[in-house]
Amino acid sequence: MKQSLMNYGLPEDMERYLSYYGYHFNKKLYEFAVGNMKKKDKMTGKEEDVEPVDIDNLERGLKKYKVDVPSEDIYDAAYLASMVDADFWGSSIRDEEQMFLYIKDVLCDVDGYDGIVFCRFLADCSAKGRQIQWDRML
Repeated sequence: MKQSLMNYGLPEDMERYLSYYGYHFNKKLYEFAVGNMKKKDKMTGKEEDVEPVDIDNLERGLKKYKVDVPSEDIYDAAYLASMVDADFWGSSIRDEEQMFLYIKDVLCDVDGYDGIVFCRFLADCSAKGRQIQWDRML
């Protein structure tokens, strides 16, 4: 039997979120997620906040590099771009084209699944004990 979050008793507000957005980020949840991201400044070694990506710039980059992202996945793509900024930029991902190809690889993975980015985020929150106030994400 395929396991999913819907196999478990979920908080009512989370169920409501999922009924509106499915296993995808909306703007509020994306901003919450990025608000909890940190990156290390390569020069000073200090932690810094990660800034949310500009959606218009993201959409231009997706178009430039021919990455077709359905509208319901735009904040999933933004989350991935923010993860790149926090964790991979200047290391395994060195330029804009590589970032957009990474986004495409994740969102269009043939053996991936709908909501893979969202589910990864939930797993990270669970592992870190980070609670999501779902009523604030609607």
